[in-house]
Amino acid sequence: MPDEAKTGGADAEWPGLFYRFLIDEKDASVYTQRNYRQALDEFDKWYRKANVSPVRWAELERNDFRLFLRQLGRRELSQAAIRLRFSALNSFYKFLMRRGLVEASPLKGVTLPKPAKRLPQFLTIDQMIALLNAPEAEYNAERLAKEGTSKKVRKALYLRDRAILETIYSCGLRIGEMCRMTVDEIDFEESVVNVQGKGKKERQVPIGRAALDAIQGYWQNLAKPPAIDEPVFFASEAKRTPVYPRLVQMRLKKYLNACKLDATLTPHKLRHSYATHMLDAGADLRSVQELLGHSNLATTQVYTHVTTERIKRAYDEAHPRA
Repeated sequence: MPDEAKTGGADAEWPGLFYRFLIDEKDASVYTQRNYRQALDEFDKWYRKANVSPVRWAELERNDFRLFLRQLGRRELSQAAIRLRFSALNSFYKFLMRRGLVEASPLKGVTLPKPAKRLPQFLTIDQMIALLNAPEAEYNAERLAKEGTSKKVRKALYLRDRAILETIYSCGLRIGEMCRMTVDEIDFEESVVNVQGKGKKERQVPIGRAALDAIQGYWQNLAKPPAIDEPVFFASEAKRTPVYPRLVQMRLKKYLNACKLDATLTPHKLRHSYATHMLDAGADLRSVQELLGHSNLATTQVYTHVTTERIKRAYDEAHPRA
């Protein structure tokens, strides 16, 4: 058990250290930061209520987390929701172990419910093309609706949205990676993008001509194109601020509705579509892993299940002896 000198004081400060680590060193997404903070806060509140005492993270035992797991089960939370909470707690204790604040994790040996097998959602190629064309169609519709009035339609807004969709799909980017992109990270001559990924890991990915043309078309319609160190995509051209995940999600929902597609699909599903279409076209798994920035091949292998399931369905429907 670490002594007070080693822990640097009350371990009530440890969650704060962990949150700063997620931001400063791990470069975790805003969603991960939010989910992990909520998970630790939820455990803290449950423990205080159950034990009528504050949490001492260094003194917790496996049984404390088994009781917490049982309580989550009584609330009939989904397996994914339960696993998310324990993922946060596991990451927290791994952080504490790396810092030498605890010797071992009390979560070791806690058996969690097995995750439900769910294949990634993705759009077909035809659906993806329809979605990519949606911003232009919506711009034309709005322009016609406002014809003869004093209201103006901001063409750059729709050109930006088209370029965003093209870029995510062309490069298989996470939404946070796309939002952080700056002009100097795009090499137009070599058609590659230097991506700042999770944990500040860098990777270089190809970007297609359609995406590059869409980006340049967007910039040409701005009053002042972005400087070399400015964001590729602006949330506000006047303030020169970058787009952010919530804005992209809202704009995507608009275009999904216009195409009569599932409006609950997230920008991450465009990344799923990218991976699935690449593998369908014959790309090898290792290459797709590197392009997506996955540290573990098993994370990428889930997309092979998608293509395998579709092949099986085609066989069952077409083969006379299936």
